[in-house]
Amino acid sequence: MKKCNYWIDKLGLTPHPEGGYYKETYRSDEVFSRSALPDRYCGDRVFSTAILFLLKSGQCSHFHRLQTDEIWHYHAGSPLTLHLIAPDDSYTALGLGADPDNGLAFQRVIKRGSWFGATVSASCKRSDTFSLVGCTLSPGFDFADFELCDREDLIRQFPAHQEIILKLTRPPAG
Repeated sequence: MKKCNYWIDKLGLTPHPEGGYYKETYRSDEVFSRSALPDRYCGDRVFSTAILFLLKSGQCSHFHRLQTDEIWHYHAGSPLTLHLIAPDDSYTALGLGADPDNGLAFQRVIKRGSWFGATVSASCKRSDTFSLVGCTLSPGFDFADFELCDREDLIRQFPAHQEIILKLTRPPAG
């Protein structure tokens, strides 16, 4: 199996603000006008976008939320765990990988408005492992629709999930 640095270099991945590495691989040249979109969007959006995303073991994709449903696709490496906190305060861990007999799926959908992050599956004991996945959105991704959580605000909103929030958020600055 190829090592994670091979994929980072070969695919031209760069650091992502939420953690991990990414590269946008597709951005539609067609646009939904603001008037054709739900009110939660503040402007025009392209029809669809796709990225490749790589997470190394020991890294996390920090809790964030989007205005659009996001489809995650497993490509290579170790299984990935998606951690979701829904607006109704429910927590769900979803496995992404190539072993359906053990609860993993090749695709998972994250519903808009859910706080979510990701880790390389805890079942992977090696420190040099990684997960390579893809993420697709329609309407396409726009940073105006991306919200990285504030740790203290999320703990106040969802105190029952403090342990996972502490693991998948950055400490306050200062």
